Amino acid sequence: MKNMKCPRCHHNGSRVVDSRPADGGHVIRRRRECEACGFRFTTFERVEATPLLVIKKNGTREEFNREKILRGIIRAAEKRPVGMDEITRIVDDVENKIRSLGENEVSSQLIGEYVMGLLADVDEISYIRFASVYRQFKDMKVFLKELKEMMARDKKNKKENESDE
Repeated sequence: MKNMKCPRCHHNGSRVVDSRPADGGHVIRRRRECEACGFRFTTFERVEATPLLVIKKNGTREEFNREKILRGIIRAAEKRPVGMDEITRIVDDVENKIRSLGENEVSSQLIGEYVMGLLADVDEISYIRFASVYRQFKDMKVFLKELKEMMARDKKNKKENESDE
């Protein structure tokens, strides 16, 4: 791609310095150098997937946007020990799960459930934060119910791990 714009000087030409696979071979990471100013930058190339529509709670449809999931998880994991690599992995896993369904449309509820399932294994506080926005906890009783379910899952997982040893 000769006509990749430089993010620094906006020159419409760059050369590829290095290419390598990323995200398990689903993405190509390219290091580029601007032909005008010499600035080096990274681009990512991924296969263009068929359009996927998300059916929102109110029944409207919009195109799937992985950035919305990313922003939601970043917000939930703010000031928590969850790295960007882990967040990106969750987003990738969610996108792969919904695309593997083979459907053209998927509900936002299903996407939220996938995110929460993966986030619960990474950081409980981030999970609760995400769930509180996603499930729109209306009062303390609903919040407490979610906490009890989470504690029951945690207890079950601990028992399973103990029996494996």
